[in-house]
Amino acid sequence: MRKSGFVEGTLIATIAIVLTKILGIIYVIPFYAIVGTMGSALYAYAYNIYIMFLDLSTAGIPNAISKIVNEFNALKKEEAKVRTIKLGVKLISTLSLLCFIVLFIFAKPIAVLIIGDLTGGNTISDVTFVIRCVSFSILVVPLLSILRGYLQGHKIIGVSSISQVVEQVLRVATILLGSFLLIKVFKLPIKYGVGLATFSSCIGGLASLIYVAVKCLKNKDELSLAKKLKEDKEVKDKDIVKKIIKYAIPMILVSISVAIYDFVDMVLILRMTNHFGYDATTVEFVSTAISTWSKKILMIVTALGTGLTTSLIPSIVEAYTLKDKKLLNNHFNKALQIVLTVCSPMVLGISMLAMPIWTIFYGYNSIGGHILTFNIFSAIFLNLFMVTNFTLQSMNAFKVVYKSAISGYVTNLVLDIIFMYILHWLKMPVYYGAILASICGYIVSITIATKYLKKNYSFKYQETISIFKKTIPSLIGLTLITFGLNNLIPLNETSRILMIIKVAIISIVVGALYIFTIYKMKIINDVFGKEMLNKLKNKFRKKSA
Repeated sequence: MRKSGFVEGTLIATIAIVLTKILGIIYVIPFYAIVGTMGSALYAYAYNIYIMFLDLSTAGIPNAISKIVNEFNALKKEEAKVRTIKLGVKLISTLSLLCFIVLFIFAKPIAVLIIGDLTGGNTISDVTFVIRCVSFSILVVPLLSILRGYLQGHKIIGVSSISQVVEQVLRVATILLGSFLLIKVFKLPIKYGVGLATFSSCIGGLASLIYVAVKCLKNKDELSLAKKLKEDKEVKDKDIVKKIIKYAIPMILVSISVAIYDFVDMVLILRMTNHFGYDATTVEFVSTAISTWSKKILMIVTALGTGLTTSLIPSIVEAYTLKDKKLLNNHFNKALQIVLTVCSPMVLGISMLAMPIWTIFYGYNSIGGHILTFNIFSAIFLNLFMVTNFTLQSMNAFKVVYKSAISGYVTNLVLDIIFMYILHWLKMPVYYGAILASICGYIVSITIATKYLKKNYSFKYQETISIFKKTIPSLIGLTLITFGLNNLIPLNETSRILMIIKVAIISIVVGALYIFTIYKMKIINDVFGKEMLNKLKNKFRKKSA
């Protein structure tokens, strides 16, 4: 296996992430059409609980393994490095087995927790069935993540990235082909098609695990897995386990934040909308539209924001190690500026075109379109939350990470109920309260993080605020033009093909105008720097020549 340099590794990993994200977004269009509203709600129940348990059993541990392996490689501690992967496998196998047992045995109580006494929609039996189907994935995917972390620790990025693509391709193929055959061809109840769709994570994960394991066995000498090494008595097992836990817990807390927000929203919306007299079909639709299906569209924004800022994190670690507060401040603000200048126009554009975009993905539904109109704004705050908390982790400010994340959870939980009661009193759709509560939760977390950085590291945000203010006229112009074009092209909103054409035309026109205006106003120079822009210009000129 060939090791990758930093730039090459970043490029390979980014391509793999983009491919898996694209597949993760696109497959929902045919899948939603196959299973319908009730089937999609059933899938969302299992998917949200699976993601939360998956984050509990995996998030952070692969990164911790990667970091520890890197450290031991640098210190030439071969035996300690091998012991790290063995201990990691034991630790994650125990965690995943416990999570599987909880999900499988307690599937019915979890189903009751999710839908309560809701009648007229999916039954507790149906939800129990799909939760048990998805629980098997917990036995496979965590172990796969450990092996990926070990490879990444050796700077072998290609195998890990290819395995992600293999996993997603097989998962999506199983979801679409399996659900179509069971529901449309063999005419089985929807729960069986959805059950296979949730089990697809196990199938994709198992194929990917076999691929990675074979690669590891073929290169066991290079990975120090075949050598008989003398025990390094300086490094004890308990020290390695402590390191894994120390590095993993903050990552778990940040990664699971999104899953907890989604799960809390889903359960509370189900309860509150049912309490306020909404019919079962609407209850299931709005709860899963907010917690799952609109989030698939939000990935367009959150994936880009994460990709743009990922490359800045190593620079933050380096600046922190060098104790260069000025450089730290600069890197952090650059990350914020990228999120605000790139994601803001995307969010506004999607919000203005929410109805046709919802039609493209899930078919025409006015409630779904209105939910997306407001829910898309949470994407910006989620990006900022991830940037601030990953920065704190890079600076080893773990206590602040805990404080920030937990404060956000509590805020979201409390305000969910309060806002829904207020909206009911105002005769407005109560489910918008969950969207507003999530945004408030993220704001609380971001505020705690940025205040800590300002107080303890003298971070200043004036430049970021100034740049964002400069983009406001362009954003207002974008909004007005999008609104005008959206109304000037009055196509049939129920036609997917026509909506794709409409969204494509407006996106190209408005996107080009936004880029042109911020270029002329030199905002691009402020955010990305003249040096980077000149490199891009030179590359473009060479290709044109």
